[in-house]
Amino acid sequence: MIPFYVLIISFLIFKGLGLLGLSHFDDWHAVLQGSVAVMLFVAASAHWGSKRVDLIRMVPAVFPRPHWIVTATGLLEIAGAIGIIVPVTSRVASIGLALLFVAMFPANILASRNQLKVGGKSVPNLFVRSIVQVFFIIVVLLAG
Repeated sequence: MIPFYVLIISFLIFKGLGLLGLSHFDDWHAVLQGSVAVMLFVAASAHWGSKRVDLIRMVPAVFPRPHWIVTATGLLEIAGAIGIIVPVTSRVASIGLALLFVAMFPANILASRNQLKVGGKSVPNLFVRSIVQVFFIIVVLLAG
């Protein structure tokens, strides 16, 4: 849930900066793009930090090399964070991120069903996680 909170808080900060006169954040689209980028950088950082082992545990057993998958998805999140704020690539990045979020959803299902913990905290139940995942997909598509 940390990425969700980061998205909301960064959106409010960027919107506030726009209201204070920072012209780049005058419109909702730039605010949303910046917020998505911040969220993705924070989410990606977990792929190499203390939560890495927990994320590897979330990868369904049918997928080989779960450690590689966690690394790859972290790199894709970083690429998406950069791509979403570059005007030439933002549309393609948003579509790629939406597909990435769909592809990563089985890990969330597994984590919820097995009541796994990430960073010592229980993952949200499947209903809540599904709503958040759909929200993330909508947000990245709007940001593109």
